[in-house]
Amino acid sequence: MARSSNIEAISAAFVTARSEGAALRDFPGALPETLTEAYGVQDRSMAAWNDNVAGWKIGMIPPGFRSKAGAERLAGPIFARQIIKDRPGLVHTMPVFDGGFAAIEAEFVFRLKSGLDPAAPVTPQSVSDIVAALHVGVEIASSPFAGINDLGPMSVVSDFGNNNGLIVGAEIADWRSLAPESLPARVDIDGATVGEASAGAIPGGPLGALCFLVELCRARGIALKEGDYISTGAATGVHEAPVGAQSVADFGPYGQISLRLTAAGGVVPAKVTA
Repeated sequence: MARSSNIEAISAAFVTARSEGAALRDFPGALPETLTEAYGVQDRSMAAWNDNVAGWKIGMIPPGFRSKAGAERLAGPIFARQIIKDRPGLVHTMPVFDGGFAAIEAEFVFRLKSGLDPAAPVTPQSVSDIVAALHVGVEIASSPFAGINDLGPMSVVSDFGNNNGLIVGAEIADWRSLAPESLPARVDIDGATVGEASAGAIPGGPLGALCFLVELCRARGIALKEGDYISTGAATGVHEAPVGAQSVADFGPYGQISLRLTAAGGVVPAKVTA
């Protein structure tokens, strides 16, 4: 199959499965050989999806895949209708793909006040200047394809970076004066603690992750913008969970986020493309 046809086939299969809330038994096509090709699939799917990109998730590439990928991190879009603002005492109902992959991730989430000037160097200080706020949050990682992580980053990038929603919690006041190691996170699933760490577990801290995203978006010709939410990485790890699981992400003095996973149904249809 020609490369362009393969990109189209992968994108169409993932977009259709996500639209229908359905699972995919196998990866739908020949696995992209490079991250560039995988981001080509992602670009096509973003154009086909009937929602606006309102943020980005960042994930670490497992060490065993980094040499072939030529990168340590990857990214995927988060769509406006899948970003939820937390309210104290609320248990969020979050859809995942039954028969696919599903996981819960405690995150530290930037809200941007602008993009970075294209002429500006990318440094922790320069990207800090485009941040309006830092929040606690939970990413719902889910894909119609259960083996998405097993096949590595080309698979993950091809399906929106394995994202299916973001809960944005409390703002962390004066975050610039705080060391990442002082920002705690713990994830409990069905009453058992499955991960505990801090924002310091993210290589380079949250600002290091944002530097990566700014550089990636520049290379892809994507403009970050005011109001974008940037989920900087799974601080305590990627915690797989089944439909029906209940979870609490505890951020110490910065609050808790509670949720329950449910089976995804159909969503607003994707755009019709030629």
